[in-house]
Amino acid sequence: MNDLAPLLTPEGRALLDEVRDTDPAHELAVATRLRRDHPAELVSAALGQARLRQRAVAKFGAEDAARMFFTPNGVEQSTRRGVAAYRAERLRAAGVRSVADLCCGIGGDAIALARAGIRVLAVDRDPQTAAAARANAEALGLAGLIEVSEADVTEVDTSGYDAVFVDPARRSSKRGRIFDPEAYSPPLSWAVRAALKAPRAAALKIAPGIPHEAVPAEAEAEWISDGGDVKEAVLWFGTAPGTVRATLLPGPRTLVSRGLPDPEVRPVGRYLYEPDGAVIRSHLVAEVAEPLDGGLIDPTIAYVTSDALRETPFATAYEITDVLPFNVKKLKALLREREVGVLTVKKRGSAVEPEELRRKALPKPHGTASVTVFLTRVAGAPTMLLGHPVR
Repeated sequence: MNDLAPLLTPEGRALLDEVRDTDPAHELAVATRLRRDHPAELVSAALGQARLRQRAVAKFGAEDAARMFFTPNGVEQSTRRGVAAYRAERLRAAGVRSVADLCCGIGGDAIALARAGIRVLAVDRDPQTAAAARANAEALGLAGLIEVSEADVTEVDTSGYDAVFVDPARRSSKRGRIFDPEAYSPPLSWAVRAALKAPRAAALKIAPGIPHEAVPAEAEAEWISDGGDVKEAVLWFGTAPGTVRATLLPGPRTLVSRGLPDPEVRPVGRYLYEPDGAVIRSHLVAEVAEPLDGGLIDPTIAYVTSDALRETPFATAYEITDVLPFNVKKLKALLREREVGVLTVKKRGSAVEPEELRRKALPKPHGTASVTVFLTRVAGAPTMLLGHPVR
């Protein structure tokens, strides 16, 4: 059932409330019972929407997700609430009072913009998606600030808005994830032209794997992580052209490029620092290493080593106890000797899969001790670093 309209009727809304907390394992029994009093298609649609709302809790929180309407793609591709709120606050602080949200999806970013007090034109060409965005604006009491338009974004007049936000489609039903920015829908080049026309500011949401050489000279590039996971990159226009930054949420904590040269390579010290993914994607490892008096363990590996323990929000510190050539048998014997029961495996620059090593090195727990093993390269050689997080 692709039409949201029946779910917006009194009967549909009552049914949604009834199936809200349905356990997927009990869906068949619930559906059988409800079909005695409701159309089968409506019951299926309500149960499907309940499943989507349960999945959406991770992105939107339980309170909003319980009231919103989703499509399968909308749940997968929408921005996390914290990331959208951070971006909306940047626009508000820049003096933006109205935004044309192009490729709005189910309205996650439009909601954040409206909650920041910004008037929004939300545009999507897919009828079902646009209907979900409109229903969400109404469900969250934001219809007065969000106007939803079902249209081709390339044909929308944005001249009456302070800013433009573009979130082009980066997935294809045939090819899956799209890596070429010019294969986005709409292409990045079109989005940049739209951004440059905005009177005050613009933001383009792009994949975090975008090559740095593809960033336009007029743009500021920002890589954003949330809870340690890299979520997106944003090209900002009308802010600080040429600036590169990494922002960690919650916080926010932001690191800005100072054009530092790559850190020197040095032997593994007492501490190993694992930079946040946004720092790595933004090529700001040197900016993290400098205040740590740190260097790299290998010129191609983004692990920072130092004999100094210093606090930084941009990397996780580990105390290293052993530096060993890669050898599964030696690792297995060492774990048994130290009565290790919990083994965490991380890798960077290694072809070995963490789960494979965990299965071979610790087939049976030998105790309660815990160890973190880094599979990596040190000065070009396959190496195992053993240690534990610094609390």
